[in-house]
Amino acid sequence: MNTPRTNPGASMDRKIERKSRKALYVVGGIAAATALALVVWQSRNSSTSYTLDGERVRTAIVETGEFEDYIPLRGTVEPERSVFLDAIEGGRVERVLVDDGALVTEGQPIIELSNTALQLDVIAREAEVSEQLNNLRNTQLAIEQNRLSLKSDLIEIDYQITRLGRLVQRYQELEGNKFVSRNEFEDATDELEYWKNRRVVTRESQAQDERIRLAQIEQLEASVEQLEKNLALARANLENLLIRAPRAGQLTSLNAEIGESKSRGERLGQIDDIDRFKATALVNEFYLNRVRVGQRATLDLEGEDFELEISKVYPNVQASQFEIDLRFLTAAPERIRRGQTLQMQLVLGAAESDTVLLANGAFYNDTGGAWVFVLNADRTVAKRRQVQLGRRNASSIEVISGLVDGDEVIVSSYGSFITVDQLRIDGQ
Repeated sequence: MNTPRTNPGASMDRKIERKSRKALYVVGGIAAATALALVVWQSRNSSTSYTLDGERVRTAIVETGEFEDYIPLRGTVEPERSVFLDAIEGGRVERVLVDDGALVTEGQPIIELSNTALQLDVIAREAEVSEQLNNLRNTQLAIEQNRLSLKSDLIEIDYQITRLGRLVQRYQELEGNKFVSRNEFEDATDELEYWKNRRVVTRESQAQDERIRLAQIEQLEASVEQLEKNLALARANLENLLIRAPRAGQLTSLNAEIGESKSRGERLGQIDDIDRFKATALVNEFYLNRVRVGQRATLDLEGEDFELEISKVYPNVQASQFEIDLRFLTAAPERIRRGQTLQMQLVLGAAESDTVLLANGAFYNDTGGAWVFVLNADRTVAKRRQVQLGRRNASSIEVISGLVDGDEVIVSSYGSFITVDQLRIDGQ
C-alpha cells in the first residue's frame, strides 16, 4: 500500500501582514472632519435660511405717494379746569350735604366737620380778648380819674393863687399906713409863692401823666387789636369746618363718610367745570423731540370733525411714554363726558408728496427699521436687505434709502426668523 507523500510546508500557518496604525488614524481623521463640516454646513444653512408658509406672511409694495406726518392718539376726556376740595382744618365728618356727582353752586355747603380742640381754642381766645378789653377799660377809667383829680388840684391851686394875690395886694396898700403887721404881709407873700410853685409842679405832673396815659392806652389798644385779629382767625378756622364749594361745577371723587376723621390738608373731592373739556393722551417717547405746544390734532366723532391743540407737554417719561394735554379750538362735542376715550390724529408736520412709502407693520418693532426682507420677482425667495427708514405714521413709513418703487416687502412680524438671511416661501 502506497503511503501518500506529505508536504512539509502544508502544516505551517500563513503569515498575515498587519495594516499600519498611521493609515487608520488618517482615515478616521478624514471621516471626523467630513462629519464636522457637514454639521457646520447644516448649522449655517439652518441659521441663514428658513422655509415659510406664504399664507402666513403679509407683504406690501413700495410705492411713491403723499406722506402724512401724523401719529394716532388715544385720549381721555377730562375737565379743562378742576378745583380740589381739601380739609383746611382736620376734624370728624358730621354731615355730608351733597352726593357725589351732583351739580353745586359757588359757596354751597358740602361737608360739615367738627373739631372740639378748635372750638375750645376759640372760646379761650374770646375769654382772653374780653379780659384785655376789661383791663383797657379799667386803665382808661383810672387814667381819667387821675386826670380829673389833677384838674381839680389845678382849680384849687388857681383859687388859692387868686385869693392870695388879692390879699397881698391889700396888704401892700395897708402896710404903709401901719394897719397890717410885717409878719402878716410876709406870710401872705410866702403862701402866694408856694401856690404858684405848686401850680408849676402840678402842671408838669399833669403833662407827664398825660403822656403816660396816652402810651398806656395805645399799648392796650394795640394788644386788644392783635387779640381780636387772632380771635377772627380762630373763628375763620372754625368756619372752615364747613366745607363749601369754591366754584360752581360738578362734584366728583367725593371721599367722606359720616363719623370718619379727616386730617388737615386731606383731599375730600374735586369740582369739575362741566362747560369746558380737554383731552389727555400718552405719546411714545420716540416722539418726545417732535411734540410741542401749539401742534394740532384732529378728531372724527360720530361723523363730525373737531380740531384740538396741544396746550401742555409733560416731559416726564414713564413706561416709555409721556403725557400731553389738548384743548378744543372750537366748542367741544355736546355729548362727551369725563373719562370718555377719543381716537385722534396728532399732526407732526405738513403732508409731503412724491415720497417713497412702505406700509407700516409689525416688522418695524423687530428690526427698528434697519433692514427688511424683500421678495424676488417670482415671490419664492425673500432676502434680507439693509434699508434706512424715516418718519412713520399709523399706515406708512418714509423710505430714505434701500428700497425703490415696486419692491415687495414682508411687513408682518419677523419674530420667528429674525436671525436668518434668506426665506424660502412655500405656497405661492
